[in-house]
Amino acid sequence: MTEVNSENLVKYIMAYEGGNISSKAYLELMSYLVKTGQAWQLQGSLYGRPAQSLIEQGYLDKKGKILKKVI
Repeated sequence: MTEVNSENLVKYIMAYEGGNISSKAYLELMSYLVKTGQAWQLQGSLYGRPAQSLIEQGYLDKKGKILKKVI
């Protein structure tokens, strides 16, 4: 997958909700959703809480910047 943007966001969301997303793509998706504020507007159990957890674990900052890489 390429970098998450407004044109391919649905593709990423479908892969995530279908369980067919790599760790790297998942982190990039959550980063994009936090950057755009959408993480807090979508269903909390699928987006908001996992995004908050990534922030608390130090993978993302509060603005959505990726701080740690995943393998």
